[in-house]
Amino acid sequence: MPDDVHMHAPLTTVPFKITNPERIPSQRYYDEEFFKLENELFWPRVWQFACRLEEIPEVGDWVEYKNLDKSVIVVRTKSGVKAFHNACRHRGVQLASGHGSCEVQGFTCPFHGWRWNIDGQNTFVLGKHLFSDENLAAAEINLKPCRVEFWGGCAFINHDDDAAPLLECIGPSAARLDPHNVDKLKVEWWYSAIVPTNWKLAMEAFMEGYHVMRTHPQLHVTMLPGTDTYAAPMGAAPPPRINMTSKELIEHSITYMQVLSEGMAGMVHANDIAIANDIKDKVVLPEGDPYAAVGEWYRIWQDEITKRGQARGVPMPDLNALPQIAPVQFIFPHYFLLPTFGNMSSYRIRPLTAETCLFEIWSLVLYPEDEKRERPIAPVPLRHDDPSFPPIPQQDYSNLPLQQLGLHAGGFEYMRLSRNIEGMISNYQRTLDGFLGGVPDDKLVKAVQIAAGGMDDPIMDIGF
Repeated sequence: MPDDVHMHAPLTTVPFKITNPERIPSQRYYDEEFFKLENELFWPRVWQFACRLEEIPEVGDWVEYKNLDKSVIVVRTKSGVKAFHNACRHRGVQLASGHGSCEVQGFTCPFHGWRWNIDGQNTFVLGKHLFSDENLAAAEINLKPCRVEFWGGCAFINHDDDAAPLLECIGPSAARLDPHNVDKLKVEWWYSAIVPTNWKLAMEAFMEGYHVMRTHPQLHVTMLPGTDTYAAPMGAAPPPRINMTSKELIEHSITYMQVLSEGMAGMVHANDIAIANDIKDKVVLPEGDPYAAVGEWYRIWQDEITKRGQARGVPMPDLNALPQIAPVQFIFPHYFLLPTFGNMSSYRIRPLTAETCLFEIWSLVLYPEDEKRERPIAPVPLRHDDPSFPPIPQQDYSNLPLQQLGLHAGGFEYMRLSRNIEGMISNYQRTLDGFLGGVPDDKLVKAVQIAAGGMDDPIMDIGF
């Protein structure tokens, strides 16, 4: 076997394995044994978004990243950001919880007082003469490093030292998002909720736009007539003629984006809507072809967003020069970015139990680079039905618990997916099976790259 192909002990049989890519067995979303296998064979081997680098802006700043039974400290040192497994090397006590700053004092074990500096080096052991030299060797008592790599203004950790590098795994996603200056985004606000739903169900709600008509009717009713691609069969006749003047088209597009902005914030920021309202009466669009007129309006709008942002010192890319990408981008295995103009919304989902998860939402904004920003702090999780959430997450959160309950109903055996627009669900679920089944890492990397796609991707060949 080649040295670069790292194998993990495969399961004799993957429980509830996907044998038809259009059908996902329902037990995968609640079976305790399947959940246990994910914890043992999947999460310790994938790159996880641990923190935004702006959470640790100064030397000595640290945050805890916890997923299931594993906890990691991510800390900014004088030589860069490092990560350490969150356990005292003496008797295993967890050293840190939440967030803090410790450039001078470092980390101290609350049990017996052993201490470490921010580089993970042990600096104090009470009564060294009480221990054998073997147990006090530096390799034995310095904090154990956890692998950490960086992309998009974030630190990612991996418990598997043999895993492929981060950028090899997320390369296609990074290539799509890097031109948007994703590494320059900063936190405007941050919410979290404990949702009574399996983590995979929570993710799948954002892998297709098919649900918008029913779940988000305020978006559906404000869509431009003839643009509902889910209602039109493949190869259908051109959309019906739109009987609107150019001015009416502009107002209609602003209304739609205003509703999206109120529902999601960063995905379409209030600043973008303000710019549209400021220029709308100064724009004259060609008559005769409504769809061409809409395209020209968005070109003008994006040009104005670009110019005004750059004039304020915002690291705004030329929006009209960016390749078009799907409005929801998935970074495998649990991170989403939602771009429209220059700013974005963002999601991170972590499992808590087989039927609950921690769901976080950010509004991310491109601010002037010299603008002083407060260090963002992780929020206290709210109830999933808290009315303070933006409208779109509120609507999603109202569906997900019902879906979790419905999966237990008698006679429901599997999800029935559209191979054309719900393929992202199948692609990542089958990749998960590859981790559980011991597929070689070189094949897993390729599958991860395929699984990390954009909303409404079709079912694809993931290579195994």
